[in-house]
Amino acid sequence: MAISRRQAERLLTADEWQLVQKSHHPAIQTLSDADLSDLAKRIRERRDRAQSEAHRQRREIRGKADPKGTKAVSKDTGTRAKLEVLAMGVRSVNTEQSRRSRMRDKIRMVENMRAALARRKEAKAEHDASFNARHAHAGMHAIENSKPKNLVRPMERGRLRKAGAVSQAKRDARNP
Repeated sequence: MAISRRQAERLLTADEWQLVQKSHHPAIQTLSDADLSDLAKRIRERRDRAQSEAHRQRREIRGKADPKGTKAVSKDTGTRAKLEVLAMGVRSVNTEQSRRSRMRDKIRMVENMRAALARRKEAKAEHDASFNARHAHAGMHAIENSKPKNLVRPMERGRLRKAGAVSQAKRDARNP
């Protein structure tokens, strides 16, 4: 069930509401990575505290634990809703952190690929310049294979060879 911002504000304390607001869309993207990890840590602490409170209240309702106050709790809907709001905040912060991580990884991969391409072009230019100068004092040079790659699968080639051998054996057996 979706919880509106008005309901969430009513369920949370002012400090918790400020944390949850920072985890919403426009505000979360303005945070730096350090602020985002700090926000994640603080929201997780609040969520864990609400979770333990909800578990304690649930045990009181079932009669398995002594009441914390003067009388036992009769319902835990508010605490469970608070827990749900804080859990949604943690999920949105985790999603933003993983999005940023994927973006960093993608940028790093593109940079590595560009560097590899530059190295390959440099090696190709060196190779092309010395192609006609094969002398013993310069050492061996790599010569690219000019043969086209065989596209027939080896299994298919073997199957056809065996089929030919079997048919030849049948012909040989017919004509003694």
